[in-house]
Amino acid sequence: MEQGMTMDISEILRYLPHRYPFLLLDRILERTSDEIVGLKNVSINEPFFQGHFPGEPIMPGVLIIEALAQTGGVLAFTLIPHLKDHPIYFMGMDKVRFRKPVRPGDQLVMKLRILKQRGPLFKMKGEAFVDGQLVAEAELMATLDIKNEKEG
Repeated sequence: MEQGMTMDISEILRYLPHRYPFLLLDRILERTSDEIVGLKNVSINEPFFQGHFPGEPIMPGVLIIEALAQTGGVLAFTLIPHLKDHPIYFMGMDKVRFRKPVRPGDQLVMKLRILKQRGPLFKMKGEAFVDGQLVAEAELMATLDIKNEKEG
């Protein structure tokens, strides 16, 4: 993926191993060398709304963080494209804050930027917005699994 390019769902599926119901990223809106912007359309048809909460549906915070992590995973794979067939593992999160509820009909816009990269290890700052308002933020850590990668 070239810098600045968008990515549709068919391209995202080539980068992420996630599938329904755990793929929480619909589109990449923008990418630079150290930032990415992703989009999740939140629909009442999401399976988690059946139990969270009936009569007052709210997207679970852990799934907002997962959507941020998936967006960050696409950024990591585009920075090290020769490793895109390797698994990426979510390692941790810090400074997690939930600001406002996310409801059916919302468009969740996720912005992530690289804070630090050391080889296959990434630390990213993620922010999630609905209608331009911050709904969640976190620092996320992930690594690409390169245990079977041959050194060149």
